[in-house]
Amino acid sequence: MQKLIEFEKRLGYTFNNKELLTEALTHKSYKSKVNNERLEFLGDAVLDLIVGEHLFKEFPQANEGVLSKLRASIVNEEGFAKLAERLEIGKYIFISQAEENNHGRTKPSLLSNAFEAVMGAIYLESGLEEVRKIVIKLLKEVYPSIDLNSLFKDYKTTLQELTQAKFGITPTYKVLGASGPDHKKEFEVAVLLGEEEIASATGRSKKAAQQEAAKLALERLREQ
Repeated sequence: MQKLIEFEKRLGYTFNNKELLTEALTHKSYKSKVNNERLEFLGDAVLDLIVGEHLFKEFPQANEGVLSKLRASIVNEEGFAKLAERLEIGKYIFISQAEENNHGRTKPSLLSNAFEAVMGAIYLESGLEEVRKIVIKLLKEVYPSIDLNSLFKDYKTTLQELTQAKFGITPTYKVLGASGPDHKKEFEVAVLLGEEEIASATGRSKKAAQQEAAKLALERLREQ
């Protein structure tokens, strides 16, 4: 119980229903009758609305395309994991010993899912306005300057737009290999234009490696 009280202080919200909070912090690997998957589903929808509304109000001159890119830069696993880290959610989640041994408390996917679930739980108990206050406060702390340059870049989309305009073709990605133990696996991915390899990079996931390869490819193409 003390663990939950400590988390509530970090969160700035006290649950009337502690079982709801426990459910939100319970990963499916933990031996329990409940887990946070359903609340995660709800929280994802709530967060999508809150972030979208916030950006709509903050950037009155931005068009739909820019707003969509801004939202996509925040409403994703990496973006929510950053907000979760601000709350130190990893210290409070309930996970199995196997996940504990597998560094589950620092996994972006687990942190992101728990964050979504907690926001879903607050929405169920107190409504949208309470979630909005917490999320906007966190956004301002984690992203003091919100713009396309300061947020996570979607390099793959930018590269595709550039290659379509410049060469009339879209890039493809090829996994060159993977190395390391399961909990620290690294993937190497190449980005190709036709048959030509433009760049390659490594990352902790295939998506991360693709983004890094796309970033390098952009830098090289812009130098030409």
